[in-house]
Amino acid sequence: MVRFSTADGLKSAPRADVAVARLATNQNSIVSTRQLAARGILNSRVTVRVRRGQLHRVHRGVYAIVPLGLLTLKGELTAAALACGDGAVLGDHSAAAWHGMFTWDGRRPEVIVMHGAGRKLAGIRTRRSTTLDHRRDVWRRDGILVTSPARTLLDLAAVLPRKALRRMARQALAEGRVGIRQLADVVDRSRGHRGAKALRAIVADGYVPTRSELEDRALDALARAGIERPDVNPPLVLDDRRVHPDLLWRRLGLVVELDGARWHSDPLARDDDAERQALLEAHGYRVLRVTWSQLVNSPRQTIARVRAALEAQARLRSPAGALRA
Repeated sequence: MVRFSTADGLKSAPRADVAVARLATNQNSIVSTRQLAARGILNSRVTVRVRRGQLHRVHRGVYAIVPLGLLTLKGELTAAALACGDGAVLGDHSAAAWHGMFTWDGRRPEVIVMHGAGRKLAGIRTRRSTTLDHRRDVWRRDGILVTSPARTLLDLAAVLPRKALRRMARQALAEGRVGIRQLADVVDRSRGHRGAKALRAIVADGYVPTRSELEDRALDALARAGIERPDVNPPLVLDDRRVHPDLLWRRLGLVVELDGARWHSDPLARDDDAERQALLEAHGYRVLRVTWSQLVNSPRQTIARVRAALEAQARLRSPAGALRA
């Protein structure tokens, strides 16, 4: 029995099967009946291969060359996009998961179809769009179309709570998945979009590429207290070593390090953070550590500590303070 997915089988497989195996390899193990037909495998031959276990039906007209239990998330999303026909675009949470901006939660794949095109299928959530700019807002990846990270954030801005949207956008910025210019561009081009106002507010807030929910909470607390916004994860080169303090008031030489649960449970993380703190202090920075528990359970006390440290650093770095030192 010849299987598409085995390297040994390819040596003796018919030319059409070899072509299908190569195509599926580039499409996360997924092929459509249209693609099979283009390689000489028509419906009757598809049926034979299904009976043999060479093809496994995912959706109507879409098959996997591996058992369904072995499909990756991208394989499942690829199948959903191909099942919706030509021009279908993976979008919303599905596109965010594809780009690594969203942890998949088992929901139905979401596919955008153009007005008057595509088809609805069981297990797939489809919606139509007449505003999607294929030239600027759609990428082709692994044989399917998917909305760009910037367009994905714009679409999700219409449905996500503000904090969840901001967290996703900030993390995408921090990880280099999207740039602030791309976000500004998609907002400027989509003034009638339901998500434009929410995403514009994030762009207007400035480039704050936070890496965690803890950093988001800290920045929110500082802003509410009227404290000057610090640099977030700025690169510093100290003794030929590059370090990224969590929050830095550069002018005052104050660093705030934010410690989540990982810091308490991981001795290697604590050792690494202690080494980084010693390096910062050796170069004249004052380091203040703030834990998740302190920020959540005692926010006023925590902000008071930060404010006191900033005031102390300001006095120390003032001309009078320097003379006293």
